[in-house]
Amino acid sequence: MTLLTTASPHLHRAPSVRLIMGLVLLALVPGICVQVMFFGVGLIFQLLLAACSGLLCEAAALKLRHQPLTPTITDGSVLVTAALLALSMPPLAPWWLIMSAVAFAVLLGKHAYGGLGFNPFNPAMLGYAVLLVSFPKPMTTYLPANTVHPINLGWMQSAQAIFTGRLPEILTVDIVSAASPLAALKSGLSQRQTIDEILSQPIFGSLGGQGWQWVSTALLAGGLLLLALKIIRWQIPVGVLVGLSLCAWFMHQIDPGKHADVLFHLFSGATILCAFFIATDPVTAATSPRGRLLYGIGIGTLTYVIRDFGNYHDGVAFAVLLMNMAAPLIDKFTIPRKYGEAS
Repeated sequence: MTLLTTASPHLHRAPSVRLIMGLVLLALVPGICVQVMFFGVGLIFQLLLAACSGLLCEAAALKLRHQPLTPTITDGSVLVTAALLALSMPPLAPWWLIMSAVAFAVLLGKHAYGGLGFNPFNPAMLGYAVLLVSFPKPMTTYLPANTVHPINLGWMQSAQAIFTGRLPEILTVDIVSAASPLAALKSGLSQRQTIDEILSQPIFGSLGGQGWQWVSTALLAGGLLLLALKIIRWQIPVGVLVGLSLCAWFMHQIDPGKHADVLFHLFSGATILCAFFIATDPVTAATSPRGRLLYGIGIGTLTYVIRDFGNYHDGVAFAVLLMNMAAPLIDKFTIPRKYGEAS
């Protein structure tokens, strides 16, 4: 058998953007399935609305910039942005809310700066933050898991709630206006309840909120898949989780009656989604190995500070955007030493 050899250098072909985005979407599937299982099919409508509005905004922006539609519109990046926003929204949020968030993300967060690769801010978090500040009530109103209230909304009932705003008769105002676990925790603390009193409510489980703790677990499995496939580097996820965990552990040791423990913070809110899918955006994150670790620690720390001391129940979006601004400075001071260069 004759082996064909060629002269060096032998270059390894990097995976395409389409392949990377496709694998990220695949890794999100477990979390999507578990969320639908516990909170109904409203998420499917949110995903479809986000994908359609994202593709339309992407096409419109490319036309206005006199750029060809392909390969940008088919590289999957806008679908990842849409999926992250849909997972961050309440499943029964009105249709215009998710479409507005995606429009802000694609038009303002991405194409206003020149498109993919030039945006300084994470588009999904920019769109989410704009809507959270502008419409706080619908952005923080969640249905409890069906393990708390055994209500399974069908396709027609979910569509009615999302597109018309009319709620099915089986839903009461109290059920629909329920707060997320993190919001319930903050509300209980403001009423001078202890952590144990708050966590005794039926919406909480052993690790976090009922249902949400399993969504986070499924997203963790998807994130570990991305790590195994080397789609993302370990520094940012580890940094986010370590930064948040250290803050939660320290404050819990000081006063366990006022500060939830580490596991609650890790498996509540968007912690896992942020660590593996949002903060790891290669365009807006720090790029050097040490820089990525510091960047992740900064996001985890800021997330805890906003959760515990700020006005918002989950500080992931604001923490990511703040560290996006700091990423160039972090890279400047963490540039690796050149090979052969004296220290």
